[in-house]
Amino acid sequence: MTGITILDGGMGQELVSRTENPNTQLWATQVMIDAPHLVREIHDEYFVAGAEIATANTYAIHHDRLVRFGIDDQFAELHLLACRMAREACEAHGSGRVAGSFGPLDRTYVGDAGPPREKAAALYAEIARLQAPHVDLFLAESVPSVARARATIDGLEGHDRPVWLAITVDDTDGGKLRSGEPVEAMLDEIRGRGVEALLINCSFPEAVTQALTALQGADLSLGGYANGFTEIAQPYFVPGATTDVLEARRDLTPAVYADFAEDWVRLGATIVGGCCEVGPAHIAELSRRLKSGQNPG
Repeated sequence: MTGITILDGGMGQELVSRTENPNTQLWATQVMIDAPHLVREIHDEYFVAGAEIATANTYAIHHDRLVRFGIDDQFAELHLLACRMAREACEAHGSGRVAGSFGPLDRTYVGDAGPPREKAAALYAEIARLQAPHVDLFLAESVPSVARARATIDGLEGHDRPVWLAITVDDTDGGKLRSGEPVEAMLDEIRGRGVEALLINCSFPEAVTQALTALQGADLSLGGYANGFTEIAQPYFVPGATTDVLEARRDLTPAVYADFAEDWVRLGATIVGGCCEVGPAHIAELSRRLKSGQNPG
């Protein structure tokens, strides 16, 4: 099918699964410090699978996380390393674009987390200045509320890079953001603010389908990239917890995941990929189907 952009899949959980070192709150950043070659290998595998975007491994590179481990002096260096590896993977593949990832400034999935708007915008703007010379677009990920979207967009404006906003929704009711607000409220917030695409990410694939159903007819590009967790378990929200407390679904095979992706395309999505626990095999299958020239309808 033409007109579909294939994102890569998850990076953080894929990295964790390939190392024997203990998982920490630095998550994917820790693996990149310990074994940077794994990041490049995963980028390469996603391109072989059919991805057209390399998402830089910058989701978790925030000052508050680095300070806890005494390595905040490496903030800029780590961002540039991640962007460079994504760019090198594109060049080795001969095509592709680099997306600079902007993860939540506090806990993922929590609608009211994070610093006040002005401080959040300043933190994102700092990252945007670092990444802009090295990426083709900004991908703000796992945005759980309208207020968090507002602060994020504030920080990403003015850098001459397309902004893709990826929101995370309630796993049992994809018509709502993690904050409880209706997903349609996000359209009012981003209208006129230069956001090129609105995506649903790091939510159950079933919830992504519900969200895209609610957003049909929106006057911007839509997309989806789901996670493969069984649930976002309560122990994950305990201070000091890592993703080790989250369990991967066993039923979400590449074929099943691609079925969901085809549904998203029917609902108007033109950008599809994967998030946590969705790996190269999943991307290969959805790429095979969506790039085969056969309309899933």
